[in-house]
Amino acid sequence: MDKQTFRQSLLEKGIEVSEQQMEQFSIYYHTLVEWNEKMNLTSITDEEEVYLKHFYDSISAAFYFDFQKVTTLCDVGAGAGFPSLPIKIIFPHLEVTIVDSLNKRITFLEHLANQLKLDKVTFYHDRAEIFGRNKQHREQYDVVSARAVARMSVLSELCLPLTKVGGTFLAMKGAKFKEEERESKKAVQILGGEWKDVFSFQLPEEDSMRYMAIIDKMKSTPKAYPRKPGTPNKNPIV
Repeated sequence: MDKQTFRQSLLEKGIEVSEQQMEQFSIYYHTLVEWNEKMNLTSITDEEEVYLKHFYDSISAAFYFDFQKVTTLCDVGAGAGFPSLPIKIIFPHLEVTIVDSLNKRITFLEHLANQLKLDKVTFYHDRAEIFGRNKQHREQYDVVSARAVARMSVLSELCLPLTKVGGTFLAMKGAKFKEEERESKKAVQILGGEWKDVFSFQLPEEDSMRYMAIIDKMKSTPKAYPRKPGTPNKNPIV
């Protein structure tokens, strides 16, 4: 997906990308490729692939969820900043918090945010299981997002404790989602969530399947969750 196709494809979805925002995406791409030579941030480095599989794919969350109506977004395991930083570029009013377990990635993200001149972005080097028990962050966010971090049953335990009651957990998933959806029903319910919608679409040009799960936070997460680091992955709620 070349830059103009990227811009036009988003416009067709009702998302207008300004010249300044296009410049930010260009800086993002070049910074990502530069740092990727020093550390493993992504296996995708071709410019057109980055615009499609990282930038467009991240922003696709806005096709199904209205970010204009929320203020705070927490992104769990964002890696190189996906999906939250492309969303932040498009919706600059958002206050974005990113938590990631690898300090090298946090260093990259801090540098990137500076290069992009982003305000209201905060980065935490922490495990999501510990972060979700921190009173300053637990049930504090309008939206909690995650993209291809873990299976839904695990992801729910990492994300729902951070989602405020009345807020939304957005899970961006690939082709195996349907299987994950079935096995995560119990986890979502126990953790205080309720399935609202699941949207599916094909990524342009390559036609790979994408799923967007929208889960409403209906009640507080029990104090026992999240469990200690590593436990959700080893022993998921099913």
